[in-house]
Amino acid sequence: MNKTISKTLFAATLFFACAAMAHAQLPNEKFGKPSSMEWDYVGWNDAPDADAIILCKTMKVTYQISDQVSTSYEGSDMSFSNLADFGKNQIDNGNILVNYEFKLRMKILKPEGRRHADIDITYFNADNEKTYNHDELFDMKINVFTRNDKGKAVKRKVDTRSFATERTDDNYMVMHVVVPEVEAGSIIEYQYKITSNRPTYLYDWVFQETIPTVRSKFDIDIPAFLQFKMNVPIHKIIKSSVEVGRLAYDQYRADMKKGKSFPTNHYIVYGDYILPEGQVLQGSKEGNGEGNKPQEEPIAIFTSQIVTPHEVDPAPMPTGHTHLKVK
Repeated sequence: MNKTISKTLFAATLFFACAAMAHAQLPNEKFGKPSSMEWDYVGWNDAPDADAIILCKTMKVTYQISDQVSTSYEGSDMSFSNLADFGKNQIDNGNILVNYEFKLRMKILKPEGRRHADIDITYFNADNEKTYNHDELFDMKINVFTRNDKGKAVKRKVDTRSFATERTDDNYMVMHVVVPEVEAGSIIEYQYKITSNRPTYLYDWVFQETIPTVRSKFDIDIPAFLQFKMNVPIHKIIKSSVEVGRLAYDQYRADMKKGKSFPTNHYIVYGDYILPEGQVLQGSKEGNGEGNKPQEEPIAIFTSQIVTPHEVDPAPMPTGHTHLKVK
């Protein structure tokens, strides 16, 4: 074989092998220090025009249940099968909280991608002094990572106290997060928590954003007596699992045995290398022979409809809003 052709074939083989390896790699879900893979990441061939990319986006949801609820059920073993058995009064008196932990890491690939450093966070906040239903957004942390002239990573913390909030309707507020001094090559991390006293309502989770996403993961541990309609997308790139778990009570009562717990359904749903809204997803095929087509709606998990609502359906999100929106 001609040596020039041989070298060319070897180079091409090496290129595609490296590309496949890069596609197989996933970012570190632990925040605080971007990996070498994330620093080197420049996107992938299916989204060559992307000016920014979400490296990792995760939501972890856990329930916090007071041991006071055990007084409403004989045996104190949380063995009831549904919300009706549990009792509306125990839901409404603040004995059950939902804790959300959100994390998002993105990389700016091009100068025009700096606009994606701004995100909107929509959360429940009823404009009614008489209602006890509200969500608290707190522990916001934002870091920006850049590299200096010597290639060393430099971490900068962003002051989150000046972010503006805006009321969208009688039930929801939006926090407008604006990250200054971002440039091509910057890696940005957002972290925040939400505590809600509305245990029969869950925020949705959107896998597709306006820019490509390397990993999107939704992890939730739901008490067994709350039976939500988990609308998990049926798609090749979305993987899901569910198993029986247990969570410990918050202990306040002196007569409660230490370590007492209740059964849960633990869901983990994730997707890797997800193209942005309006593009054909990997593995999407139409059965009419017309070929691949974009999703009509972004693939998402909507868990806000409970099987056994105890009184009134929760106020829907404002039109056009999801909980977390990258601009």
